[in-house]
Amino acid sequence: MNTTDLLVLRPGDPGYDEELAGFQTGFTQRPAIVYAASSAEDVVAAVRYAAERGLSVGVRATGHGLPGASEGGVLVTTKRMDRVVVDPEARTVRVGAGVRWGQVVAAAAPYGLAPLNGSAPGVGAVSFTLSGGLGILAREFGYAADHVRSLDVVTADGRPRRVTRESEPDLYWALLGGGHNFGIVTELEIGLVPVRTLYGGSLAFDGREVDPAVLLRAYEQWTRTVPDGMTSSFAAVPYPDLPALPPRLRGRYVVSVRIAYTGADGDELVGPLRESGPVLADSLREMPYAESHTIHSDPDVPHAYYGDSAVLGALDAGKAGEVLRRVGPDAGGPMCVAQINHLGGALARPAANAVPYREGRFLVRLLAVGDREKAREVLDPAFALLGDETLGRALNFAFGAGDRTAGLYGEETLKRLVGLKSRYDPANLFRDNYNLSAC
Repeated sequence: MNTTDLLVLRPGDPGYDEELAGFQTGFTQRPAIVYAASSAEDVVAAVRYAAERGLSVGVRATGHGLPGASEGGVLVTTKRMDRVVVDPEARTVRVGAGVRWGQVVAAAAPYGLAPLNGSAPGVGAVSFTLSGGLGILAREFGYAADHVRSLDVVTADGRPRRVTRESEPDLYWALLGGGHNFGIVTELEIGLVPVRTLYGGSLAFDGREVDPAVLLRAYEQWTRTVPDGMTSSFAAVPYPDLPALPPRLRGRYVVSVRIAYTGADGDELVGPLRESGPVLADSLREMPYAESHTIHSDPDVPHAYYGDSAVLGALDAGKAGEVLRRVGPDAGGPMCVAQINHLGGALARPAANAVPYREGRFLVRLLAVGDREKAREVLDPAFALLGDETLGRALNFAFGAGDRTAGLYGEETLKRLVGLKSRYDPANLFRDNYNLSAC
């Protein structure tokens, strides 16, 4: 095993703080030792080192979904493991543990193919997929996890394995939905879909001119009429009055519906939404899939934030409208972004993985910028309003809620995951995450 070039850092070493820098700036990770991995062999060395000393192990690529602050243990950073290999004939791609979705989209586009990526090109592809992976075209194609062919993973025994549905069905099932509880995935092979272009963009409204609750009710009614291939979300964003923002957004409370659809009748289907109120901006168009990140235009500047989610069996528009009011710009709390994703379609199909709550009809996501405790003072009561309709929470959208693992899985899924955790990681080596032992 060649690890002669392995970069190992400890507190006080030059480069230690830089190695820990990531997208989330609100939580501090201070591991006792950092393995800056460039290969699967490096990951094996890190896991074996930790196992021999009884240290916890965490893994990080981009730092978007950190569970919270941590101290001590071993952290494996994977951003150097950025290999992307597309097989256009098999319609698959192999991605290393540090690859970001933007790289995969760019590599697949010349072949008229697309991954089941999320809305932000800077998010790590592997972590996103291990947590389920609710992507841009989710209602048409399902979760990213549903398309995984194989995973290269280092388990708690320090053993590198190639896991498929056929070779190790239990571990395959657990890895896809169980997050980082079962090992460190160094590479995965995932299916691509034949999509070259799509109809996408957003319809934006001024949330101070049109009641966001009224717009939400219209959106919920519209979702009842669309085909399974139509993927959409409703968002309410209070933009700060900053010179860096476009004048049309500066200081506005923007409520929008974001659309991604591969059918030919997209403009016709969206027609009723345009009648919901005076449109502030309309970016809907036929676009190359390589431009799909512009649909949501997620921020790409590192910052501090806290967020959580609720998978709903049904959307009570009245209660959800009250949630929007409580987290809106006039509520007096931190800046909050609300997003409601329409689920169903291909997302409801059963699959050989641990992604839960496939019966969910909507996903409510709330994210607050800034201090975690102040954010929880606003977001926790807002989520409580949705309690009667809530099935559980989504691991992909638990941002900084590491002390809150309840609800991430249904009862039967959790029972099976905990049993497999005791088999593959009996010492709970992989615990610097949304840990199953805390559920």
